[in-house]
Amino acid sequence: MERLADAGEEAIQRMGTVPGADKLLGTVNSMRERLDDVQKRVRGLEGLDKRLGAVERRLDKLEGKGTSSTRKSSSASSTTKRSTPKKPTSSS
Repeated sequence: MERLADAGEEAIQRMGTVPGADKLLGTVNSMRERLDDVQKRVRGLEGLDKRLGAVERRLDKLEGKGTSSTRKSSSASSTTKRSTPKKPTSSS
């Protein structure tokens, strides 16, 4: 294990002397930070997905349907494409 650790340290030191390596390391660190941020946001979406399911069930009860067979599941509705409002066309 010690030999492996030494080899890894030596490789890292050599990377520091390679032209452009600092830019590569900076990019890798930036990607790591961005990935961490994305993971935090995705965790937040899981809670919203649960809340949306609960709201849909409550709405179905209020509407008297009792089942959500006419609605898409909350996970499917969150991944489907969103419709954009149509722009009014001007006719002359």
